[in-house]
Amino acid sequence: MKNYSEILNIAKKEINLLKKEMFEGISVNDKISNFLNSPSKHIRPLLSFLYLKALGLNIDDAQIVYQSAIELVHNASLIHDDVIDESDTRRGKNSLNKDLGNKLAVISGDFLLSKALEKVISINSIELIDLFCQTLKNMTMGEINQYHSVFKIPSLEDYLSKTEQKTADLFVLSLKGSLKIAKSEENCDFAKNFGMAFQIRDDLINAKTLKTDFECGIYTAPVIFSGGVEISQNGLEKTRDLLNNYVEKAEKSIEFMKESVYKEALLNLVRGLRDE
Repeated sequence: MKNYSEILNIAKKEINLLKKEMFEGISVNDKISNFLNSPSKHIRPLLSFLYLKALGLNIDDAQIVYQSAIELVHNASLIHDDVIDESDTRRGKNSLNKDLGNKLAVISGDFLLSKALEKVISINSIELIDLFCQTLKNMTMGEINQYHSVFKIPSLEDYLSKTEQKTADLFVLSLKGSLKIAKSEENCDFAKNFGMAFQIRDDLINAKTLKTDFECGIYTAPVIFSGGVEISQNGLEKTRDLLNNYVEKAEKSIEFMKESVYKEALLNLVRGLRDE
């Protein structure tokens, strides 16, 4: 199995163009530029680039602009999350709220969102703008619902709904938008299932090691399956089964693709989320 840097290298040209496009029109503050320039996996655009390549679709300038907007939304959400969680660090460095204070950090996140929307508008597709705005609304509602449910153990259904809103929806937006630009009718089951697995894996790791979510009253799958904040082995095993179920769904969703280095890379990425 290839490691992440090797997979990233398969779309190196597109990722480098993406990084350059992200900084277009953003020079208001060195702290913001440094934040955007921090090491990042660029996982959402990478998935979309690989998916398009696996289908033999063209990656033009509009695709680069669109995926740069996705990355700006992701970074804005991280900034806002750090303010909400009162986090002092991000990616091994001071968070923006640590350096700039909460007020300016929130405004900085809002600025990135405005630049993201500006980029989407430049593609000149009402359908794309609507999709973009609906996803931003869903992400916001996921955050609001989480805030109102702190220190309450949710149902599994509510947890999965929140996971889809806060995490999976942005993966779907990334791929679905790119497919629309390419005028392709392929579905986005892969992006949704990958996004769900991505977040559940993070929740599982948090339950095993950090437990920071629990301290903030954010109760995830391990708590739900354990029936309380005392995490049981059974709770961890059921969370692992839930995670692996989404991994298998993601794998099956691209079985139709012809064998290629791009399909192999997609499979390696999703299989890397599996918890054995």
